[in-house]
Amino acid sequence: MADVPTDPGKRDRRWRLMATSAVGGFALLGATLGFLVLPQFQRANAGLDLWTAICRAAGITEGSPAYRQTVSRADAMPVSQVAWSPDVLSTLARTKPQEGAQLAGAVCVSCHGENGVSQTLEIPSLSGQSSAAIYKQLHDYRSGARSNPQMSPVAATLTVDQLASVAVYYGRFARERTGLGGRDLPGEVEIVELAREGDSSRQLPACDSCHVPGAGGPIETPVITGQNQAYLAAQLRAFKAGERQNDVYRRMRAIAGKLDEHEIDELARYYRGVLF
Repeated sequence: MADVPTDPGKRDRRWRLMATSAVGGFALLGATLGFLVLPQFQRANAGLDLWTAICRAAGITEGSPAYRQTVSRADAMPVSQVAWSPDVLSTLARTKPQEGAQLAGAVCVSCHGENGVSQTLEIPSLSGQSSAAIYKQLHDYRSGARSNPQMSPVAATLTVDQLASVAVYYGRFARERTGLGGRDLPGEVEIVELAREGDSSRQLPACDSCHVPGAGGPIETPVITGQNQAYLAAQLRAFKAGERQNDVYRRMRAIAGKLDEHEIDELARYYRGVLF
């Protein structure tokens, strides 16, 4: 008796049924693991009941079943609001030093000196700084990006144009030589190398690459050669601790965070004596 050929339609239906059953089984297993088993083990970490954990896993409610999602109501940390737009650069370029002289004489000279040379170790000298560098810090004090008990209230009372006039006034004073020596002052070899060459093993750029006259760093970069030692050390520590946050792209916080206390003190001492 000859064999009866198998019905091709029945055979296809059987394979489709098997494939559908396998896919459905894997889907059911995944859903069981994802929505029931894992939330059961993870809910304790979040302090949730099982139903809430399952709802979070399924996307019905917000959050993750693994960790409780907190809502932060903290104010955003201040950042610099200075933008070097053509208008700002034009304002600095066209402002005359005489426009800021009277204002500086009434407000600034008692701390920063008539010619921008401070006699107080904790107060920075402004001579040798560019108008852009001074304007940036004044603007940050005004906006709250940088805070100081003395400077913040003063800057808050000034208009942006007045900030520019003071910046241009003090920006005209060149760094004065004080007889402290030349470029090759005695100091620890490691500190001198850190200042001039940086430390590639720690991804630390040379301080000289931005902070000496003519270095070609960002327009707002201050010159630190000849600056007051106590002020320099205090600012490095403020950046290191995150207490000062008006550095663009967190540049100084990233750098200062890699310096130890000895390096901070010695760099501040080194640059206090380095004059050109």
